[in-house]
Amino acid sequence: MTLFTPMLRDSPLSEIFSDENTLQRMLDFEAALARATALCGVTPESSMTIISAQCQADKLDIPAIAQAAAGAGNLAIPLVKQLTANVKQQDEQAARYVHWGATSQDVIDTGLILQLREAIDASEALLEQLISALIEQIQRHQHSVMPGRTWMQHALPITFGLKLAGTLDALLRWRERLQEMKPRVLVLQFGGAAGTLASLNEQGVAVAQALANSLSLNQPDTPWHSQRDRLLEVASWFAGVSTTLGKFANDFSLLMQTEVAEVGEPVAPGRGGSSTMPHKRNPVSCAAILTATTRIPGLMATLYASQNQQHERALGGWQAEWETLPQLITLAGGVMQTTRELFSGMQVNTDKMRANLDITHGLIMAESITLALAKSLGKQAAHHLVEQLCHRALDENQPLAALLEQHPQVIPHLSSTQIAYLLDPQHALGSNDKFIHQVLARAAQQNREPT
Repeated sequence: MTLFTPMLRDSPLSEIFSDENTLQRMLDFEAALARATALCGVTPESSMTIISAQCQADKLDIPAIAQAAAGAGNLAIPLVKQLTANVKQQDEQAARYVHWGATSQDVIDTGLILQLREAIDASEALLEQLISALIEQIQRHQHSVMPGRTWMQHALPITFGLKLAGTLDALLRWRERLQEMKPRVLVLQFGGAAGTLASLNEQGVAVAQALANSLSLNQPDTPWHSQRDRLLEVASWFAGVSTTLGKFANDFSLLMQTEVAEVGEPVAPGRGGSSTMPHKRNPVSCAAILTATTRIPGLMATLYASQNQQHERALGGWQAEWETLPQLITLAGGVMQTTRELFSGMQVNTDKMRANLDITHGLIMAESITLALAKSLGKQAAHHLVEQLCHRALDENQPLAALLEQHPQVIPHLSSTQIAYLLDPQHALGSNDKFIHQVLARAAQQNREPT
């Protein structure tokens, strides 16, 4: 389905999970295993160089491996078979030591962990770009007043900067979680046939440590063939970041509606057009993001279901991860890449934001009037009075200010100047600026902290 890759998975993460790179990372395990067993004196040192030299994906017949995997049950068995044959052509004795002490799942899982390390590094770079672009937009729009909306209706005034700061706040937490997660998930898988490394006798732990060192991975306390919580944690991180960005895309697309028109996606030739309607400017970036985030929960459900793995090696659950996790991560990569472009090039119509505050003739500021009158009339009486005047303003299509200035219960307590002040959205932003400052300060602090 490569036709959809530019639309949904156009990020550096897609290449990380290509067929070639998947097999190459498995070969990286085999080369490191040859080095580790030779270093520990389990296999001849001479075999290490010969085996390592053949651990290159371009020396494999990839279609043949794929075809053979259908009968073998996994990719590792035909990969090791081809690797052994290639080594044997160079040195028959060295071929005896290919894959020494390992099992198929060790190769596949550790290869996957090496891919995940690449994916995490690439995602970390994308996340930094997202955060930087968002900070710039927040600083630009921290005073851009707009309607806040609850239940899809006008609520109270906010600033667009605060709306963006909510997304930044979440992304900063995802950045923290990523740093916490890496030591737990970037670990070696090496347990042999049943997770005991019995074929290596007393050298098992030493070989495992040498193998982990060679691959720059942490050494777990036990092999984790059927304990898949690490992969679930990785998947949850990618899914979580995607849903945060999906929430932003959903809000952004709503603000792009013709009747609202407060924001717009970046402009480029041919972008967002319609095959029949020349005037259309569709939110194509938001559509791509929401398409991916609609699929991700189902992929997460598969990974949760696959946690139920039998005994020391799974039947079905492990295998269900092979396509599901890469699909989820590459979709998440596309979400991050597309959102980065959206953050950087978004168009913001501050005049329309301000105009939309006035479409209810001042009703969005009714709470300010209520609180001011409550000091004299009491909260319940003030609320009832202002509610009645709001209904009149709507029914008679009049500004709320005019009705307030004429009402006998209001005149003794609020002057026209006070009413105008209370109905000005700029004076009803509460702690808006404080919240933005706090988020920006935390972003600056994280940027100074060593990772």
